[in-house]
Amino acid sequence: MKLHESVENYLETIFVLGQSEKNIRSIDIVHELGFSKPSVSVAMKNLREKGYIEIDENGYITLTREGLRIAESIYERHMLISDWLTSLGVDKKTAVSDACGMEHSMSEQSYLAIKKHIEEWKRDKR
Repeated sequence: MKLHESVENYLETIFVLGQSEKNIRSIDIVHELGFSKPSVSVAMKNLREKGYIEIDENGYITLTREGLRIAESIYERHMLISDWLTSLGVDKKTAVSDACGMEHSMSEQSYLAIKKHIEEWKRDKR
C-alpha cells in the first residue's frame, strides 16, 4: 500500500526523534518540521486513528509495530540514497534534500535495484 508522503515524513520524523529523545511530544515534531501546532495535532490524530502511533495520557508519542516498520523503511531509503549521492560527489546538504524527495517517489523496484547496485559496488571496492 502506497502511503502519502506526509504520513511517511511524520513517521520518519518520529523515528529519528526517538533515536535521540526518550519521550516525543507533538511540540517536538512542530519544532523539527517547522509546521504549525494545529497541523501537527491533526496529523497525530490521523496517524493514531490509522494505527501507526500511540499517544499516552501524558501526550508522549510512540510508533506502533506497523508505524515502526514504515518509519524504518523510509529512513533506510533516506540514508542509502543520501549516502549514495554523497559518494557521487553531491554535497551533503543537497544530497540529504534530494534524498528526502526521492525516498517517497521512487518505486520499490527502482529502490531495490539501486540498493543492490550499491551493495555490489561496495563489495567490489573491498
